[in-house]
Amino acid sequence: MFETIEKLLILQDRDKQIHRVKSELEHIEPERQSLKTKATGAQSGLDAAKLKVKELESKRKDLDLEVQAKKTLIEKYANQQLQTRKNEEYRALAHEIEGCKQAIVKIEDQEIELMEQGETAQKGVVRATQLAAEAKKLMDDQLGQLASREENLKKELAQLSTNREELAAAVDETARSRYERLMKSKGGGNVVVGVQHGVCGGCHMKLPAQILVTCQAQNELVGCINCGRILYYSRDMDLAVVD
Repeated sequence: MFETIEKLLILQDRDKQIHRVKSELEHIEPERQSLKTKATGAQSGLDAAKLKVKELESKRKDLDLEVQAKKTLIEKYANQQLQTRKNEEYRALAHEIEGCKQAIVKIEDQEIELMEQGETAQKGVVRATQLAAEAKKLMDDQLGQLASREENLKKELAQLSTNREELAAAVDETARSRYERLMKSKGGGNVVVGVQHGVCGGCHMKLPAQILVTCQAQNELVGCINCGRILYYSRDMDLAVVD
């Protein structure tokens, strides 16, 4: 019976390797998407920074047009002053001219503020450009490594799976079926476990003396009465119960 246990242990080790490889493969795509998300986010930040510069420039041009419009009005009012002979009309036009000049001063103050904002925005573009370039380079480098790693893992999985079938076929059908059911119910991990100091190597619960004796006899597959795992004993194990 210990020969069956040995085969099950070999099969279990192979299943753990397969589980490890599958787990690593499952993490490849999330890592890939994370890299792409970071690069996309950095590019979005750059696009937003460039858009901010354009918006500020557009506002500044609009203010330039307003200044030109006010200057045109000043010129118009000044010509009308030259043509009028009425003091009241002259003073009204002078008032309009002064209003335009004050408006120009306010607009020019806004332009100065926009220019300062524009300089800050340009610096933001420089920073965002650097971040986007770094994120893209990192993504390209890491994606290449992930692709290579994924290919190697798939090859390893294919080889492990093929050998796994050979190992499984070498196990007694009844024992194999019991093992498979345990693997499925326990969600992986060790289902063939040793006995040390009178406790199950899986659930670590104390075992009855009769179970220990039966396990040591190695005449049949023995299951833990607590968790159902298949128990085995080897000479290097200590059956003495620790209080």
